[in-house]
Amino acid sequence: MNPLELSEQEIIRRASLDALRQAGINPYPAAEYKVTGHSDEIKANFDDEAPRREVAVAGRIMSRRIMGKASFVELQDSKGRIQIYISRDDICPGDDKDLYNVVFKKLLDIGDFIGVTGYVFRTQTGEISVHAESLTVLSKSLRPLPIVKVKDGVTYDAFDDPELRYRRRYVDLVVNDGIKDIFLKRTKVYTSMRSFFNEAGYIEVETPILQSIPGGASARPFITHHNALDIPLYLRIADELYLKRLIVGGFEGVYEFSKNFRNEGMDRTHNPEFTCMEIYVAYKDYNWMMDFTERMLEKICLDVNGTTDVRVGDNVISFKAPFRRVTMIDSIKEHTGIDISGMGEDELRDVCRRLDIEVDPGMGKGKLIDEIFGEKCEGKYIQPTFITDYPIEMSPLTKRHRDNPELTERFELMVNGKELCNAYSELNDPIDQYERFVEQMRLGEKGDDEAMIIDHDFIRALEYGMPPTSGMGIGMDRLVMLMTGQTAIQEVLLFPQMRPEKVERRDSAEAFAAVGVEADWVAPLQKAGVLTVEALAGAQAGRLHQDLCGINKKFKLGLKNPTVDEVAAWIEAAAKRPEA
Repeated sequence: MNPLELSEQEIIRRASLDALRQAGINPYPAAEYKVTGHSDEIKANFDDEAPRREVAVAGRIMSRRIMGKASFVELQDSKGRIQIYISRDDICPGDDKDLYNVVFKKLLDIGDFIGVTGYVFRTQTGEISVHAESLTVLSKSLRPLPIVKVKDGVTYDAFDDPELRYRRRYVDLVVNDGIKDIFLKRTKVYTSMRSFFNEAGYIEVETPILQSIPGGASARPFITHHNALDIPLYLRIADELYLKRLIVGGFEGVYEFSKNFRNEGMDRTHNPEFTCMEIYVAYKDYNWMMDFTERMLEKICLDVNGTTDVRVGDNVISFKAPFRRVTMIDSIKEHTGIDISGMGEDELRDVCRRLDIEVDPGMGKGKLIDEIFGEKCEGKYIQPTFITDYPIEMSPLTKRHRDNPELTERFELMVNGKELCNAYSELNDPIDQYERFVEQMRLGEKGDDEAMIIDHDFIRALEYGMPPTSGMGIGMDRLVMLMTGQTAIQEVLLFPQMRPEKVERRDSAEAFAAVGVEADWVAPLQKAGVLTVEALAGAQAGRLHQDLCGINKKFKLGLKNPTVDEVAAWIEAAAKRPEA
């Protein structure tokens, strides 16, 4: 890498790297470093009266206080931080003091990984620390970490720009307290849910991600191409149809944590790649699934947070079962004053107009009802609430309601104004299912790009017979948001989808050569901020000449400085080029 493309700190760190190697120290050793203690348990288990404990710890240097022959280091490992006391004479018992005087004091930096062996003790100020008896360099950091300072409860120089945090999650995890805890809680959510299902006797399975027909939900898929088979394939939008095939095959209960992909917009609650858990249990209905779901969520909240209450923004949400139940028609009536029962498509369009809800011509009854509910009702449900008995047009995979054939046995759980999970008494009538698919195809022809495609193999599976079944799908990312009190999905995804990082355009050496700039001076020009010939045309000769001479001297390039007139000639040529 051209040193002129590096910051001053990066240049210094690379020089330290070379110095370590010259001193015979491998800055990236291959050998195992045996760790015998971590920061949290060392501090938790320390007893002033207990025999001296020898430990080996390893982690990243987060701060240093060098005080002559002794120093204090704050070491960050996977569990937290602990103070290390380093004495010159302890880690360098012989005459050679270079490990302390040169390596530790001059060649190591904040962000470097070290290993320390020694014993645990309490300092005079009462802080449990490790007294170092040996120090090993484990990894040299070539980029400086952002230094976040906290004084009197005020944070300075915080690494808090969301785009930078999500793009450089590896830095976010290191310097920002509490970020790692979010993802540790995410793991607890998955563990708790798995144990709940496993204890009930249900089986975790895996189904295809690449599918020839994207089914199981109404969503726009991502499409790709399989070269060997010469066919289009879709990234799955749901795993529902495959899991139901397994119920046909004789499994009584199956579930899957699936990565799903929907080619839709991105916002605080949507990411094009997300995790969904779907479970299907034979011989059950949606009433049983409501009871099952609220018991599951109560358990998860207790396992993760130790309480059934969790704060999200200004709201305290209680996951204590049972949850409220409201039909969709009653919900719309409650929040709009309009009873949509028995309304046709034209009447629903009129309702949307009256309520100032934008719709498009491709929307059928189901989409229109969905828009009304989404605009006027969904955001009102902060506490967990089951919205039940959806109109049949909204639910092409759901069994008709046993008491009203215009409705379906379906519920969605609303929490904090958003859908958290979706569940049905599953449609197991193959003839009815086929007719629903045909209706979906009609919607597709009208312009609905989220309408389902007929999956003939799934119909064939149903024709072999599927027992009465209830299924439920839950958005795991949204669940983790709730359990950790986050209001943006990006906060609970380690690597959320981002726009490509913007890279400043730099002209080639050939482009600069065309206006008389020698190749050796292109890098110094760009170091001075003149990245393009266009930028050169707008530069001031005197100031640019001064900057170039300064860069030549500072970085010891050994180039013959141009004259002011030569720099002015470059600028004049750049201004006169045809495209200028």
